[in-house]
Amino acid sequence: MKNVFLTREGYDTLKKEYELLKKGKRREISDAIEKARALGDLKENAEYHAAKEAMSLNERRVSELEATLSHARIIDNENIDKYKVLIGATVKIRVISDNEIEEYMLVSEAEADFSKNKISVTSPLGQGILGHKAGDVVQVKTPAGMMSIEILEIKR
Repeated sequence: MKNVFLTREGYDTLKKEYELLKKGKRREISDAIEKARALGDLKENAEYHAAKEAMSLNERRVSELEATLSHARIIDNENIDKYKVLIGATVKIRVISDNEIEEYMLVSEAEADFSKNKISVTSPLGQGILGHKAGDVVQVKTPAGMMSIEILEIKR
């Protein structure tokens, strides 16, 4: 696995999720399995099978988080060009076709969350504006077609 670049906030969020799943959720699911076992025949025990599936999903997520956190590199904004759109930057853009102004923070895939205006640098918009400066107008290829984007402001 390659390095995963995270903001301090993103790293802390993933670490908190990891601790919750590894300690709290794991114990909770283990208790549910024990209760389901006490109900008898495991072949026809829906509670047992549901708890085992929950355990599997939990362990898969714990493994994903372990891999991500072990390869995490925290972004230090002090050593990053403040005038270019790079990971960790908050960018105000204008979609030229409808004059809509939007603001996004560019983050890694691991901490992308569109509901919080955090987009991945590997998303079509992220890739399209990456490396550009305020004032640049760029053409971005999206699933909906080409878009003209003006970069209005870059903040760190």
